[in-house]
Amino acid sequence: MARIAVIGGTGYAGSHIVAEGARRGHDVVSVSRKVPAERVHGVTYIEGSIVDAPGLVAELQGADAVIIAVAPRGDMADLAVGSVLEFAKELAGSGTRLGVVGGAGGSLSEPGGPRLFDLDFPEAFKAEAQTGIDILEGLQATPESLDWFFVHPAETFGGYNPGERTGSYRTGGDVVVRDEAGLSYISGEDLAVAFIDEIETPKHHRERFTVGY
Repeated sequence: MARIAVIGGTGYAGSHIVAEGARRGHDVVSVSRKVPAERVHGVTYIEGSIVDAPGLVAELQGADAVIIAVAPRGDMADLAVGSVLEFAKELAGSGTRLGVVGGAGGSLSEPGGPRLFDLDFPEAFKAEAQTGIDILEGLQATPESLDWFFVHPAETFGGYNPGERTGSYRTGGDVVVRDEAGLSYISGEDLAVAFIDEIETPKHHRERFTVGY
């Protein structure tokens, strides 16, 4: 059993990761700015913010893995990059793995090809995509003493198309995952499966990978 902390544990991606970790019997801590009224049985809920990186690292000391699932929207739009990278800096050398929920925009469209962000990417989501790209580049420059992984969900991912838990997914390295019809999608629950799988059986160290069906 691992001790897993999820920052942004009440958001769309974070809440699924929290639920999947608890489902598999892990000791899960959900961190959010407000404790929710509805809670997953067995999960510890605490108030906290990624903006207070040093304080949060101290509070989560001893965790086997910390997952950051903070959406770069609203008041976090301009704070996400600096806050996540400050947290990563504080976590380096602690022995705790760091996982980050990214976006599809930084995925490559094909092996050796351009990123989705550099093609016909929706203007409305460019700012969020750029935030994910900046965080990934920042993680790549962190000390070797930090073991991190960064996950790009498929293009279609979010509460607008929640899907269901199948317990399966495919990974594509740097390249976006598409099905035989050329569609790229994954449910919130199966993204969570991918995260907990990576914690239980680490395969990606200081690198990013894509997931989809």
